[in-house]
Amino acid sequence: MDILVSGSMAYDRIMDFDGQFSDHILADQLDNLNVSFTVNSLTENFGGTAGNIAYSLSLLGETPRILATIGQDYHRYFEWLKQIGVSTQDIHVVDEELTAGAYITSDTQNNQITGFNPGAMKQQSGFDFSSIDPDNCLAIVAPGNLNDMAEYTAEHERLGIFSIFDPGQSLPAWEPAALAKCISQSRMLVCNDYEMEMICNNTGMSRGQVADTVETIIVTKGGDGCDIVTSAGVAEIPVVPAADAVDPTGAGDAFRGGLIKGIVDGLSMERAVQMGNVAGHYAVRKWGTQQYSFTIDEFNIKLDQNFGP
Repeated sequence: MDILVSGSMAYDRIMDFDGQFSDHILADQLDNLNVSFTVNSLTENFGGTAGNIAYSLSLLGETPRILATIGQDYHRYFEWLKQIGVSTQDIHVVDEELTAGAYITSDTQNNQITGFNPGAMKQQSGFDFSSIDPDNCLAIVAPGNLNDMAEYTAEHERLGIFSIFDPGQSLPAWEPAALAKCISQSRMLVCNDYEMEMICNNTGMSRGQVADTVETIIVTKGGDGCDIVTSAGVAEIPVVPAADAVDPTGAGDAFRGGLIKGIVDGLSMERAVQMGNVAGHYAVRKWGTQQYSFTIDEFNIKLDQNFGP
């Protein structure tokens, strides 16, 4: 099965702050903010939503296709993708731009502040769907170029491709009507609890009204697990505990890889979300994105230990 992962390719610069943001940001001074944090360390990792989701899928034995742009400094990233068995054939190189870059600071409570330079992501990736068999394809539209996100979602609906819409950090950039349209054109919406509130505020719809426009909503809630929202009601899936968690960066993308693997394997939605939670469990135990690893046997043992066979 073709798994189409559209989104961003980025180099992530990740910093850890040995304190709490709330101790340095005054709630009554948010309109006059001038804050500096001294961090313990800075690491650079391969990142971006498309790259991170593809990495998670590669660990689970899949060979996803990445629909994204990358800049003139693509060589290191392409070499990495080659090492993990992910094709670069559908990634568009933009010679006049640098690859997108995320600058992420995490505090001791796993809160994050991120600055993002879109770089090559300002250009569309221009994927040609003519070679795709819609009956043997699943697609996820993760945060990336907004025009790509809107056009790919529409094309998925037109072709009848099972499509997951994952607006994430792109939410502030969407016009209400365009956001609502992308959700309604998809089979599934995936977001965290805060993003769900942003969607409601942006579109003017309640959670129930949003749920009426899409077949399934997956809402991740950090340490509180996930909700699966369908017309049948809400199913709660617990988190996989990680006492040694150190960094939430990329955990959501890891979750999406596990979720997609469960769906393409024809498993129940509950089992697919459980798989997502296991993948997220591995991700939070390592600093940075695409740093965690597991074998398929290790993954399945962890899955059975937490949720049963």
